[in-house]
Amino acid sequence: DSPFPQGIELVTSEVDEVDEVPAVVQSAQVFAPKSLVLVSHLDYTEVFRNCLGLIYTVHVDSLPVPLETVIGNLLTCVIPIAGGSQRTITLGAGDRQVIQTPIDDSLPVSGSSVAQLFRQLGIINVLYLFCAALTEHKILFLSSSYQRLTDACRGLLAIMFPLKYSFTYVPILPGKLLEVLSTPTPFIIGVNSFFRSETQELLDVIIADLDGGTVTIPECVHISLLPEPLLQQTQTVLSMVLDPELEVADHAFPSVSTQPSALKIQDKEIRGVFLWLFARLFQGYRWCLHIIRIHPEPVIRFHKAAFLGQRALTEDDFLMKVLDGMAFAGFVSERGPPYRATDLFDDLVANHVERIRQEETCPHKVMNHVKELAEQLFKNENPYPAVAMHKVQRPSENGQNTAQNERPFPGLDDVAVQLFIDHAAAKLKTAPPVVKSELKGMVPSGPPLGENGNVMANSARRLEVVRNCITYIFENKMLEAKKLMPAVLRALKGRAARICLTQELNQHVLQNRAVLDDQQFDYIVRMMNCTLQDCSHIDEHGIAAALLPLVTAYCRKLGAGITQFAYSCVQEHMVWTTMQFWEAMFYSDVQSHIRALYLETEDGEQQNHSEQQDGSVSGREISALDLASEQNRLWPTLSKEMQAERVQKEESTVFSQAIHYANRMSYLLLPLDTSKNRLLRSSGLGDVESVSNSYVTNSIAGSMAESYDTESGFEDAESSDVANSVVRFINRFVDKVCNESGVTNEHLKALHTMIPDIVQMHIETLDAVHRESKRLPPIQKPKLLRPTLLPGEELVMDAMRVHLIPDGREEATGLMGGPPLLPAEGAIFLTNYRLIFKGTPSDPLVGEQVVTRSFPIASLTKEKRISVTLPMDQFVQEGLQLRSCTFQLMKIAFDEEVASDLAEVFRKHMHKLRYPQHVQGTFAFTVGQCGKMVVEHKTKDKNQSLKTLSKNLVKSAKRTIGRQYVTRKKYSPPTWENRSSFQSELDEDEISVSEEVDQSSLTLSSTIRSSDRQTMSNVVERACCRDYQRLGLGTLSNSLTRSKNEPFRISTVNRMYTVCRSYPGLLIVPQSIPDTTIQRICRCYRQNRFPVVCWRNSRTKAVLLRSAGLHAKGVVGFFKSPNAPTSGEQPKSIVLNLYVTRDCCWLFVPLISEEEWPVVGFYIFCVCVLFAGKWGSIRGSGRLSAYNPDVGTRLAGKESPQPNGGPSEALFLRQQKAYLYIIGDKAQLKVTRDTLKNWEVVPIEVCDVRQVKNSFKKLMKACVPSSPTSDPNMSFQRCLEESEWMALLHRVLQVSVLVVELLDTGSSVMVSLEDGWDVTTQVVSLVQLLSDPYYRTFDGFRLLVEKEWLSFGHRFSHRGAQTLGSQSSGFTPVFLQFLDCVHQIHLQFPMEFEFSQYYLKFLAYHYVSNRFRTFLLDSDYERIELGVLYEEKGERKSPQVCKSVWDYIDRLNKKTPIFYNYMFSPEDEEVLRPYTFISNLKVWDFYMEETLSEGPSYDWELRGRQERVAEETPEKPDTSGPKSQRHIVWPCYDSLSKVVPDAITKLLQDLQSLEAELGQTSEKWKDTWDKIKTTQRTETKLESKESGVGSSINLALECEASATSTPVAGRPSTSTLYSQFQSTESENRSFEGILFKKGALLKPWKPRWFVLDKTKHQLRYYESRQDKECKGVIELAEVESVIPGTPTMGAPKNIEEKAFFDLKTTKRVYNFCAQDSMNAQLWMDSVQNCLSDA
Repeated sequence: DSPFPQGIELVTSEVDEVDEVPAVVQSAQVFAPKSLVLVSHLDYTEVFRNCLGLIYTVHVDSLPVPLETVIGNLLTCVIPIAGGSQRTITLGAGDRQVIQTPIDDSLPVSGSSVAQLFRQLGIINVLYLFCAALTEHKILFLSSSYQRLTDACRGLLAIMFPLKYSFTYVPILPGKLLEVLSTPTPFIIGVNSFFRSETQELLDVIIADLDGGTVTIPECVHISLLPEPLLQQTQTVLSMVLDPELEVADHAFPSVSTQPSALKIQDKEIRGVFLWLFARLFQGYRWCLHIIRIHPEPVIRFHKAAFLGQRALTEDDFLMKVLDGMAFAGFVSERGPPYRATDLFDDLVANHVERIRQEETCPHKVMNHVKELAEQLFKNENPYPAVAMHKVQRPSENGQNTAQNERPFPGLDDVAVQLFIDHAAAKLKTAPPVVKSELKGMVPSGPPLGENGNVMANSARRLEVVRNCITYIFENKMLEAKKLMPAVLRALKGRAARICLTQELNQHVLQNRAVLDDQQFDYIVRMMNCTLQDCSHIDEHGIAAALLPLVTAYCRKLGAGITQFAYSCVQEHMVWTTMQFWEAMFYSDVQSHIRALYLETEDGEQQNHSEQQDGSVSGREISALDLASEQNRLWPTLSKEMQAERVQKEESTVFSQAIHYANRMSYLLLPLDTSKNRLLRSSGLGDVESVSNSYVTNSIAGSMAESYDTESGFEDAESSDVANSVVRFINRFVDKVCNESGVTNEHLKALHTMIPDIVQMHIETLDAVHRESKRLPPIQKPKLLRPTLLPGEELVMDAMRVHLIPDGREEATGLMGGPPLLPAEGAIFLTNYRLIFKGTPSDPLVGEQVVTRSFPIASLTKEKRISVTLPMDQFVQEGLQLRSCTFQLMKIAFDEEVASDLAEVFRKHMHKLRYPQHVQGTFAFTVGQCGKMVVEHKTKDKNQSLKTLSKNLVKSAKRTIGRQYVTRKKYSPPTWENRSSFQSELDEDEISVSEEVDQSSLTLSSTIRSSDRQTMSNVVERACCRDYQRLGLGTLSNSLTRSKNEPFRISTVNRMYTVCRSYPGLLIVPQSIPDTTIQRICRCYRQNRFPVVCWRNSRTKAVLLRSAGLHAKGVVGFFKSPNAPTSGEQPKSIVLNLYVTRDCCWLFVPLISEEEWPVVGFYIFCVCVLFAGKWGSIRGSGRLSAYNPDVGTRLAGKESPQPNGGPSEALFLRQQKAYLYIIGDKAQLKVTRDTLKNWEVVPIEVCDVRQVKNSFKKLMKACVPSSPTSDPNMSFQRCLEESEWMALLHRVLQVSVLVVELLDTGSSVMVSLEDGWDVTTQVVSLVQLLSDPYYRTFDGFRLLVEKEWLSFGHRFSHRGAQTLGSQSSGFTPVFLQFLDCVHQIHLQFPMEFEFSQYYLKFLAYHYVSNRFRTFLLDSDYERIELGVLYEEKGERKSPQVCKSVWDYIDRLNKKTPIFYNYMFSPEDEEVLRPYTFISNLKVWDFYMEETLSEGPSYDWELRGRQERVAEETPEKPDTSGPKSQRHIVWPCYDSLSKVVPDAITKLLQDLQSLEAELGQTSEKWKDTWDKIKTTQRTETKLESKESGVGSSINLALECEASATSTPVAGRPSTSTLYSQFQSTESENRSFEGILFKKGALLKPWKPRWFVLDKTKHQLRYYESRQDKECKGVIELAEVESVIPGTPTMGAPKNIEEKAFFDLKTTKRVYNFCAQDSMNAQLWMDSVQNCLSDA
């Protein structure tokens, strides 16, 4: 296994220049040539191989040459030195070889290895390997040829030039050493393919298989590739070199000459490409070298950040890694020195950068350049044409074959060999010494790194803004500066502006100081902070470096001898805690000082002379590197003393800079308030390790830092903690830079003792500054504006100064055009009703606007803490993000003046108000109570009767609920004959306050005293009862003589709320179902919500019923009630009763009227379900509806046959329809139907409450996003779709439309879903709204909501999470969903609703606002318990505090038409069938709109007050010129309805204001409107009879002005009203219309449009109504009389005589003809009135 044959030893003898050559000693036996591993520092393997071959040939072929001669010559042969010399050597066996050295030793010699490598692996693969080698990855070559392994490794190193590989490099690794491959350091290693299997498990090694031409990169390895476009360009040029035919492959006539060059030439061309590539990568590198010592040896550091910044490659991964790598560190130390020999690369980087830049986009020009470089590289290796021929003998065929039976290698005569060696030695002594001429010189730096041109473009205006602002600040024009400030802060995002700022500020520094006043200081610091904010931690653009001297120069005087410098205000930036930054800064300062040092010594005697010329010289300043180069050249000529003096001077320069930097670092690292060690903690100074050319791994640095921190074992006091960490940081910095720049140990020790003192001193000065800065008067901030409060609304927490931060809505930020209203600065107020922000925009250009954002505290759904960076201050503030279910979001950041504990108190108060202990703690209850936060429940109530009613009700309910009427007298079934008596027994439902029907049950009457019985009549007055009477569902009478033929009755079974807590006290049930049955039936339903009738179709007499879903488990289980007595007889009686009831019902089937059937049928269904064996439980019945499965499937959300989502006609006519459809929950019902086809169950899927809750959350985030996003997956449409809100609306509307269809075709429907109080309520309400026009009026809608939502117990408090108890259940907007559905219907049928869209928004806002008591509590029972259901009308404490939202709407409706829909013109008995597909639904603008000028517009008192305040202010006489009538409307700021009201509202407003001006009592708007409409109707009738000369107006629908409207006494006519709005001119038209006028002599009669103008006192006429040009004017001053006239020749036909009249003026007589006599009379009267007025 040994690489050498046994018995052979290697003996090396060194002879001067001779290589270490092994001399071979005799061995026992040699069978064949063995492979030898030869190690040499001379790179002539070919020559040496030939020499050994020659020795072998001489021996094998027994040539006539003594072996001693050959070996002697080999050992004494002299190898020439590099520099292009050539030498021919011979070993004396008739051989001849030429050794050629390269001209330049620094350029690698590659032969043809690079070309071979590219041929074996291809372009892309080699580029991967190249990048991997540069970024320090592990590379392994595999090949079965050792020669190829060596060549590949050599080729890879050759293309890395000018970088040198500095890690493990083993071209051929012996098999025994394969474990080297698992080393953690990078390497380039070659291994024979024989060991391929052993290399398979290497996880982080890139394997290049030379034989197979593949490069395998493991998954875990990421290779950073060259930056684009460099990579692409390199690939292009390489392919032109390697495959020139590719370019012309598609040409019709490809040129013949496109052959690739010979391998040796190709090799150099490829290397030329990589040289060109490195010249591009490293261009200008010399401008980023810092020379920090010149003597005794140059010490050079590379400023990586500046290089990356100026090349605009900070983001480039590849270059970052290369610059951090070992190879580049070697490059800097080797090529950094300014005085040395230069080579091809130096020339390229210095002199050809411009050429490279111009040609880079043109591959052919690049190719020419590459060929030039290739020529130079080739010449370097082959300087002379190859004249000398190699001649070496090889063993003959015969000699090789007979090798087996050869004799052993003979012993050599060592004396003879020694003689050769001695002879050669003697010759060398006499020979002249060989000297390699080394030309040292100054290394050219090449062109400096230019700024990137595109950076400067488009920034001149911004730089101007920055300059102006700074000028204003120093000229003390603070108002001007303030206006420019936002623009400056925006401009400072750009690099050019930041550099400009540092230059400008530099000009204002005199002798290292610039003292400012407070406001100047504040602005300058703000700009500095903004500039530093965008600096990266390495400060690649040198912005922080330029600001560093400025922050120690700008200051303000705080008091006697106390100065605050800017550095104490700009510490919160990462750059100050980065070691790399400080090192680069230090080195750059040291360099400039050392430069100054040598400039002084040179110019000592010529100082005065140079000062005069300074201006002209500065153009060609000598760089530090040039100086250093000159010094290095002179160094050998200096005396020892001079040399020592220079070394000492340089060292002390570095030392003094180190002290200076220790001070500077303490300035920027010690916070102003050292007790708050804010900065150091957050950035962890202890762990920051320098990265610039330092190779200590982070783990070591980390552990060192840790040991510092942990050695004391406990934390010191906080201030010293800051001091310690700063001292440690500075110490580490000083250690590093002083070691690198050769500071003596004594000086270093001195520094270490000095640093803690520096830090301590600085802490003491800071304390004084901190103390004084606290006493400063605060900066003038905007005045806090007070919000207007509602009556009864009180502040809980007064103004807290905050900033309102923009969220994801872009309208207010100015991004979509318009001024940036946000961010705004103001205050947040917390009242017992709302959370209000009021302030002004931060942008001074809109500073006079007021920004208000508020929402009711009860609508808060989410509050989370956020940290905010304010654009103006750059400091991170703590803030809150508050989301409200009124679709509002407030992101507020507390001002620094707000203490953090105060912010905490604010949060606690907010939570307390949001979730009061009890519903009585809500605003609706506490309003008007003085100052108390929480209601005390023991306050004495004035309305005693209400209280007693409540108490008694609750007591009795508790008493009776337990028994559930079990103790009633036993029920005996009546016989068929005495059915009437049975009926009267069932009738225990008279609402008679005086009679007591049944002693054994506690009736309402028996529990309340007679004085309180009056309260019971309130129950009767309830809205539901009024509605039931309207629908004819049950009458109220106090006698027993009520007609028995009515199918339904009002039952008082729930009058004590004992049967069902969440139902109202009075219910509609079928006449034939006794209350006892109800009490039993109710248990089958969830929450005891049994079926009741809520509406009847007046045409088809079908009824709509509602109930909860049936209990999930078998119903029978519920009758084994734990409360029931255990006597054996009891259950039997229940069973018997039920059976009897059931039988009776079956008996009555023939007698039941058709319209009553559905209901009774259902009760029968329930009873049958209880005990009939074939059902057992609802789930058990698996039989599907045979005849009409379609209803169920479509209700469950399947495709609908009709375009609007409603059912098709044919569907219901197909077969006999059921009397009753029961719509139940699919999850709990299977489709069943009655054998008699009387009822059918339709299972549907309903949306779960959780679904609604989650959907609403997503909807809020879609409509009011918390932050702007550019992610297309987060667009509004996408978020809206994902919320599924529209899909839920679709589902509810679809079910409702289907129910409407069923009712309309005469089938009754019962909605029996979930607990009967969410989806059920939505569906039954929508069904009634769609079917019955009454519910589309104000009164009807109120009644609908009161009946279905309030009385039937929708859980408003629970779903709205109004109290602490329901907080966990979260906010679920079931009612909002219903209102949204109404809004969708309203959009599709705008003429069917009396109320406007605003009315719906108003309810949507106030149902969560808790301003009114209407939507509080979960049922009538709870409202009675609290005494809020029947509040006495006269009992209100203060007239302005409205407790019911309905009263409030009524009052408001009387004052303003805001709730009224002018388009309301309903069709009689119209049933609406809206389209329900999602594509037909629109997003409600309630979710999106916002009015920043005044906040939500739903509290009208606030609107009025704000307007009044606005009107009071401009009372000054207006001396300015004419004002523009134009008004700018901002979509998210102004209230559109107010600023741009619709035409009719505007007219009504104008009318009121005019009446007020005239001192008339203004009429109510509704009366005016009604009059106009009636007038219009009569007009329309008149119009239809007439010839239609005049046009008519219908304000509600058409928009044409009327010519002949009859003025109502004392009121302006409709046409006047309208023309005032529509008029094309500003003139006042008192009366107008069409008249025929006779022309002058011989001219015919023509119709003209006449306008009587009282103001101008004239009668004008026009060609037509639309005409703007006046045809003529009759001045009324000239009119003498108006008299009836007679028709003359040519007058219009068919017009009565009385329609003619004449107008006599002083000049002539005008003949007129009106449409009729009435009209003529009107005209005459009107003109006469004008004349008499005049």
